[in-house]
Amino acid sequence: MSDEEHHFESKADAGASKTYPQQAGTIRKNGYIVIKGRACKVVEVSTSKTGKHGHAKCHFVGIDIFNTKKLEDIVPSSHNCDVPHVTRTDYQLIDISEDGFVSLLTENGNTKDDLRLPTDETLLAQIKDGFAEGKDLVVTVMSAMGEEQICALKDIGPK
Repeated sequence: MSDEEHHFESKADAGASKTYPQQAGTIRKNGYIVIKGRACKVVEVSTSKTGKHGHAKCHFVGIDIFNTKKLEDIVPSSHNCDVPHVTRTDYQLIDISEDGFVSLLTENGNTKDDLRLPTDETLLAQIKDGFAEGKDLVVTVMSAMGEEQICALKDIGPK
Protein backbone atom coordinates (compact mmCIF):
# COMPACT_ATOMS: atom_id res chain seq x y z
CA MET A 1 0.00 0.00 0.00
CA SER A 2 1.24 3.47 -0.74
CA ASP A 3 0.69 6.51 1.45
CA GLU A 4 0.41 9.02 -1.38
CA GLU A 5 -3.01 10.13 -2.52
CA HIS A 6 -4.11 9.63 -6.08
CA HIS A 7 -5.86 12.52 -7.84
CA PHE A 8 -7.99 11.70 -10.84
CA GLU A 9 -9.06 14.45 -13.20
CA SER A 10 -12.31 13.45 -14.77
CA LYS A 11 -13.24 15.14 -18.02
CA ALA A 12 -15.96 12.61 -18.83
CA ASP A 13 -19.53 12.94 -17.63
CA ALA A 14 -21.55 9.90 -16.61
CA GLY A 15 -24.73 11.61 -17.80
CA ALA A 16 -26.60 10.52 -14.69
CA SER A 17 -27.18 14.02 -13.31
CA LYS A 18 -28.82 15.41 -16.46
CA THR A 19 -32.15 13.63 -15.95
CA TYR A 20 -34.11 11.77 -13.31
CA PRO A 21 -36.80 9.08 -13.73
CA GLN A 22 -40.48 9.86 -13.12
CA GLN A 23 -43.51 7.68 -13.73
CA ALA A 24 -45.24 8.71 -16.97
CA GLY A 25 -48.68 8.86 -15.33
CA THR A 26 -47.49 11.55 -12.88
CA ILE A 27 -46.10 14.00 -15.48
CA ARG A 28 -48.44 16.95 -15.95
CA LYS A 29 -48.88 19.86 -18.35
CA ASN A 30 -46.20 22.59 -17.92
CA GLY A 31 -43.78 19.99 -16.54
CA TYR A 32 -40.66 18.80 -18.36
CA ILE A 33 -39.89 15.53 -20.16
CA VAL A 34 -37.17 14.16 -22.44
CA ILE A 35 -38.56 13.28 -25.89
CA LYS A 36 -36.17 11.88 -28.52
CA GLY A 37 -33.18 13.00 -26.44
CA ARG A 38 -34.36 16.65 -26.20
CA ALA A 39 -35.53 18.52 -23.07
CA CYS A 40 -39.17 19.55 -23.66
CA LYS A 41 -41.85 21.48 -21.81
CA VAL A 42 -45.09 19.48 -21.79
CA VAL A 43 -47.92 21.41 -23.48
CA GLU A 44 -50.46 18.59 -23.73
CA VAL A 45 -51.03 15.25 -21.98
CA SER A 46 -53.76 12.75 -22.82
CA THR A 47 -54.16 9.33 -21.24
CA SER A 48 -55.88 6.45 -23.04
CA LYS A 49 -57.84 3.80 -21.15
CA THR A 50 -56.34 0.41 -20.46
CA GLY A 51 -56.80 -1.77 -23.50
CA LYS A 52 -57.05 -5.50 -24.11
CA HIS A 53 -53.39 -6.00 -23.22
CA GLY A 54 -53.10 -3.98 -20.04
CA HIS A 55 -51.37 -0.63 -19.84
CA ALA A 56 -52.95 2.79 -20.09
CA LYS A 57 -50.85 4.97 -22.36
CA CYS A 58 -49.88 8.64 -21.96
CA HIS A 59 -49.57 10.75 -25.11
CA PHE A 60 -47.21 13.67 -24.53
CA VAL A 61 -46.89 16.73 -26.76
CA GLY A 62 -43.85 18.81 -25.84
CA ILE A 63 -42.06 21.89 -27.13
CA ASP A 64 -38.25 21.69 -27.16
CA ILE A 65 -37.09 24.35 -24.66
CA PHE A 66 -34.09 25.33 -26.81
CA ASN A 67 -35.29 25.26 -30.44
CA THR A 68 -39.12 25.41 -29.91
CA LYS A 69 -39.77 22.37 -32.13
CA LYS A 70 -42.87 20.31 -31.34
CA LEU A 71 -42.19 16.69 -30.34
CA GLU A 72 -44.59 13.85 -29.42
CA ASP A 73 -44.21 10.60 -27.51
CA ILE A 74 -46.49 7.79 -26.30
CA VAL A 75 -45.45 5.94 -23.13
CA PRO A 76 -47.27 3.36 -20.96
CA SER A 77 -48.41 5.26 -17.84
CA SER A 78 -46.77 2.76 -15.48
CA HIS A 79 -43.33 3.15 -17.12
CA ASN A 80 -40.67 5.68 -16.16
CA CYS A 81 -39.77 8.65 -18.36
CA ASP A 82 -36.64 10.75 -18.18
CA VAL A 83 -37.26 14.24 -16.78
CA PRO A 84 -34.48 16.80 -17.31
CA HIS A 85 -33.04 18.90 -14.50
CA VAL A 86 -33.93 22.40 -15.76
CA THR A 87 -32.31 25.34 -14.01
CA ARG A 88 -32.61 29.09 -14.53
CA THR A 89 -29.76 31.38 -13.52
CA ASP A 90 -29.52 35.17 -13.74
CA TYR A 91 -26.30 36.79 -14.95
CA GLN A 92 -25.41 40.43 -15.52
CA LEU A 93 -24.53 41.24 -19.14
CA ILE A 94 -21.04 42.77 -19.49
CA ASP A 95 -20.33 42.71 -23.21
CA ILE A 96 -21.47 41.45 -26.61
CA SER A 97 -18.73 40.36 -29.02
CA GLU A 98 -18.84 40.75 -32.81
CA ASP A 99 -19.07 36.98 -33.34
CA GLY A 100 -22.36 36.70 -31.39
CA PHE A 101 -21.07 35.58 -28.00
CA VAL A 102 -22.01 37.36 -24.76
CA SER A 103 -19.84 37.99 -21.73
CA LEU A 104 -21.74 37.50 -18.49
CA LEU A 105 -20.85 38.21 -14.85
CA THR A 106 -21.48 35.28 -12.47
CA GLU A 107 -22.41 35.63 -8.80
CA ASN A 108 -18.87 34.83 -7.64
CA GLY A 109 -17.39 37.59 -9.82
CA ASN A 110 -16.05 35.44 -12.66
CA THR A 111 -17.06 35.86 -16.30
CA LYS A 112 -18.92 33.36 -18.42
CA ASP A 113 -18.03 33.74 -22.09
CA ASP A 114 -19.34 30.54 -23.72
CA LEU A 115 -22.93 31.59 -24.48
CA ARG A 116 -24.25 32.80 -27.83
CA LEU A 117 -26.90 35.46 -28.30
CA PRO A 118 -30.41 33.95 -28.46
CA THR A 119 -31.93 33.04 -31.84
CA ASP A 120 -35.31 34.53 -30.88
CA GLU A 121 -35.51 37.77 -32.91
CA THR A 122 -37.45 39.90 -30.38
CA LEU A 123 -35.24 38.90 -27.43
CA LEU A 124 -32.13 39.42 -29.55
CA ALA A 125 -33.30 42.94 -30.53
CA GLN A 126 -34.13 43.81 -26.88
CA ILE A 127 -30.67 42.71 -25.69
CA LYS A 128 -28.79 44.55 -28.47
CA ASP A 129 -30.87 47.75 -28.12
CA GLY A 130 -30.62 47.79 -24.33
CA PHE A 131 -26.86 47.18 -24.44
CA ALA A 132 -26.40 49.94 -27.06
CA GLU A 133 -28.31 52.37 -24.81
CA GLY A 134 -25.93 51.57 -21.94
CA LYS A 135 -28.56 49.98 -19.68
CA ASP A 136 -27.70 47.50 -16.91
CA LEU A 137 -29.15 44.24 -18.22
CA VAL A 138 -29.66 40.93 -16.44
CA VAL A 139 -30.22 37.88 -18.64
CA THR A 140 -31.85 34.64 -17.49
CA VAL A 141 -30.07 31.53 -18.74
CA MET A 142 -31.99 28.25 -18.89
CA SER A 143 -29.88 25.11 -18.80
CA ALA A 144 -30.81 21.45 -19.17
CA MET A 145 -28.97 18.32 -20.30
CA GLY A 146 -25.71 20.12 -21.00
CA GLU A 147 -27.29 22.86 -23.14
CA GLU A 148 -27.67 26.51 -22.16
CA GLN A 149 -29.55 29.37 -23.74
CA ILE A 150 -30.60 32.91 -22.84
CA CYS A 151 -34.37 32.86 -22.40
CA ALA A 152 -35.28 36.17 -20.72
CA LEU A 153 -34.05 39.70 -20.10
CA LYS A 154 -34.46 42.17 -17.22
CA ASP A 155 -33.54 45.83 -17.22
CA ILE A 156 -32.16 46.90 -13.82
CA GLY A 157 -31.71 50.54 -14.75
CA PRO A 158 -29.07 52.73 -16.42
CA LYS A 159 -25.36 52.24 -15.71
